[in-house]
Amino acid sequence: MTQDLDQTSLGAILRGARVAKGLSQQNLAQDLRMPVHLLAAIEADDWPRVPPGRERPLARRIALHVGLDLESCVEAWNQVPGALAQEAPDPKRERLERILTGVLTAGSVALLLWLVVPGRGIKGEDSRSESHAPASVGTAWVPRTSTSVYPVLGEVLPEAPINADGILVNLRALDTCTGKIAANGLETIQTLRVSEPWTLRVKGPFTLALDNAGVVTLEVAGRRILHGVAVGEPWTGRFDDEGRWILPEDLAPKVPLHIPQSETEAPTEE
Repeated sequence: MTQDLDQTSLGAILRGARVAKGLSQQNLAQDLRMPVHLLAAIEADDWPRVPPGRERPLARRIALHVGLDLESCVEAWNQVPGALAQEAPDPKRERLERILTGVLTAGSVALLLWLVVPGRGIKGEDSRSESHAPASVGTAWVPRTSTSVYPVLGEVLPEAPINADGILVNLRALDTCTGKIAANGLETIQTLRVSEPWTLRVKGPFTLALDNAGVVTLEVAGRRILHGVAVGEPWTGRFDDEGRWILPEDLAPKVPLHIPQSETEAPTEE
């Protein structure tokens, strides 16, 4: 059996194995995700029509799919273009390759840890930001400024919360949301999408409206706004000319501004 196969070209052997499996060229090409004309060229031993360097890999895929053992047709396999003479292994070269592979792997892991694991900033300060909610009507946050006058080499300085161009407003959404900012009689509307932040500067007092506020992270004048609205609910907030959130009446502390004098006086006996 082996001798007969060796006396036949590899393309004819592959064609015979395909026919024995009951497969047509179209079915086999579809199974292998291979163009039919390329399969036909291999079965016809028309190797110039096969992309250079792909003759043996493609023939090996076909043989594996039709259940052909290439060791049973060594002579036919040796006639397929693309055979490379194997050089004797060099122990020094193999050792050098293993060392380089180990160094590259260790460097990649160290770089990944440095990028992913959160740590302290260059100055030793904790890089995590703080967020505080306002306490009462009319109160607002005061943006925290840098404690250092001189920047550190390599440090990325944050954008100024308020400058001559206006108040810095930054919105980032986890789902689709429409935002509208009204200031100085003008309205700006933007559709927020996932991982597409909306950053702009607004001059003077303004009003911000969101139709799906629960999916939006909002920062005004460098501080985060904790509006406390659930997903799918709208929210509207008013801000003064310094970016301070003016709380609505329903969020104000339920404490009377003054206590009537009649309630504090002790009863007198007549």
